[in-house]
Amino acid sequence: MAQLIPTVLVTGASRGLGRGVAVELARAGMSVAIHYGSNEGAARDCRAACAAVAAEAGQQFPLIGADLGERGGWAGLIEKTLSQFGRLDALVNNAGMASPGRADALDSTEEAWDQVMAVNLKAPWFLAQAAARWWVDHPGEARLPGGYKLVFVSSVSAELASTNRGDYCISKAGLGMMARVWALRLAAHQTQVVEFRPGIMETDMTAGVKEKYDPIIAGGQVPMRRWGQPGDVGRAVRSFLVGDLPFCTGESIALDGGLHVPRL
Repeated sequence: MAQLIPTVLVTGASRGLGRGVAVELARAGMSVAIHYGSNEGAARDCRAACAAVAAEAGQQFPLIGADLGERGGWAGLIEKTLSQFGRLDALVNNAGMASPGRADALDSTEEAWDQVMAVNLKAPWFLAQAAARWWVDHPGEARLPGGYKLVFVSSVSAELASTNRGDYCISKAGLGMMARVWALRLAAHQTQVVEFRPGIMETDMTAGVKEKYDPIIAGGQVPMRRWGQPGDVGRAVRSFLVGDLPFCTGESIALDGGLHVPRL
């Protein structure tokens, strides 16, 4: 009997946290649609990394390019994934953008606000909606333990405010509510939803602020005293998809080395 391989779409999978997620899911025996925005070369590198650790014969790692800041980009992304695989068992809404210029709240612009909200909020909502419609129409067909899975990769900035990244923080806080809304809506349709909130992660997005965060981490503001890695997020997502949290939905889970924990 042929192996029933689960299929997953990971947005923003070419680099950073998304790549970490894609590789771990490949290691777990899943096929992964690797979405990328503009860097096809990085997406190809991610595909090679996935193929190198693939656990099952027949796993596929197609590349799907789309600009999530434009309606024409995100509108057909689920359809393209379904066309490739004929199914979708999980969606990992990981793609996001930083606050342009990290402007002070007094200097933020409408243009920057619209860009951030389009990528970080609008696209994830309507991608989730498109996936959810397919799941509702295909009950009992999920190839993951416990049913279909919807993941939002957010940020500790959903809780910790920054005055020079207000649009970013607000967009990430919105993802927390988004996860709750979809968790309630899809609970009766064998679909679990979770939000993961990474902390200070070592990716290309944070490369420019490494000098700022190195002493913060070394000084103990991150109790585990290290940078988070893409693999930390990848392993968390993998654990959720393979059924290790069978009675969890609508939850926000911090992946930040204790950064968010209140202390005296």
